Amino acid sequence: MPLLLNSDREPVVLRLGRDLVRMIKRGHPWVYAEALRELPRAPAGASAVLLDNKKGREIARGYYDPGCPLAFRACTAEDRVRLDDRWAQRQFTRALDLRRRSFGPSTTGYRLLNGEGDEVPGLIVDRYGDIGVLQVDGAGPAGFWDIDGIAEWLLREGGLKGIDFKPRDRQSESRRLAGELPPDGVAEFLENGLRFTADFRRGQKTGFFLDQRDNRDLIRRQAEGRSVVNIFGYTGGFSVAAGVGGASHVTTVDLAAPAIAAAATHWTLNDLPAERHEGVAADAFAFLEGAASQRHPWDIVIVDPPSFASSEAAVPRALASYGKLLTDAARCTADGGLLAASSCSSHVGETAFLEVCEESVSAARRRATIVSITSQPIDHPYPLVFSEFRYLKFILLRLD
Repeated sequence: MPLLLNSDREPVVLRLGRDLVRMIKRGHPWVYAEALRELPRAPAGASAVLLDNKKGREIARGYYDPGCPLAFRACTAEDRVRLDDRWAQRQFTRALDLRRRSFGPSTTGYRLLNGEGDEVPGLIVDRYGDIGVLQVDGAGPAGFWDIDGIAEWLLREGGLKGIDFKPRDRQSESRRLAGELPPDGVAEFLENGLRFTADFRRGQKTGFFLDQRDNRDLIRRQAEGRSVVNIFGYTGGFSVAAGVGGASHVTTVDLAAPAIAAAATHWTLNDLPAERHEGVAADAFAFLEGAASQRHPWDIVIVDPPSFASSEAAVPRALASYGKLLTDAARCTADGGLLAASSCSSHVGETAFLEVCEESVSAARRRATIVSITSQPIDHPYPLVFSEFRYLKFILLRLD
């Protein structure tokens, strides 16, 4: 079964209208429609050859989606590389090798394929134990990749027992691609020895936020004897890490009652005492504002909100939201305590996020020392020249 659609057809020929050759040759995989000389008619996901804007020389091969502002995604900028099953298997094998070298038996939940970061643009596969969850980023990737063929390949080569396809559109239902899946849509896995589950059918993203793995471990190592509050706690990843690390008490706050219930399940799953955990189904902004007004202190305050900026136009409003949250969070952090501020908004850069942290701490009439600045882990790689894919910022501050 083929791994790629359209690999047996003649590729569409595209030509740049701007001089982007150096950027693409250095590894940037995206070309927007406005940068192309013309937009020929073709199905979404059609294989394409990209030519330069001067002499018509080939500079990259990838796929094309004329109906999307992101019209071309480069798969390779190497000369004389044919995009076929052999090329795809080479990319997948290299990605799996990185994960096998990175994770032992104590971590069985991680990202197997990270789209552009693994030079398989638009294709995501997360692993939860022996279950894989596959996503594609729009009509272009859906037309280019043969997801059924990829699922069969992963069963053979990836050590998985079942693969689910989860549409990014939450209104659409997931479907089994290959193998056997748990009937309840919940997969169990390990993260640094901690036990978790991922609801890959009904949960956010593919069921769990794997990109915070290293940061959860950081909190685990800082938690002994400390009180912790986990804001936007979802299913309690940071909460369990803090609990296993010896936190005296952990409060998990999330608007969704099912997420709070899952956090309680994960707490119990890791044999932690029930009296050391409290789940609160509440709006995070209102909860922090109330705690700040009552001067309720915690030794560690974790603020890990969803992306506030889906576009450049949303950045000012996102920065204001971060500012409100972090000012109240700083007011709730005990003297000498830790404030963990996280942003997964790719449109908000590290410099801008640091400035928000600085202004927020100052507005709370506190001073802070940066203890650590981290980004996404090894299973979320990104091209060096593609800063858009370096989305995660996690800043750990000690407040005085």
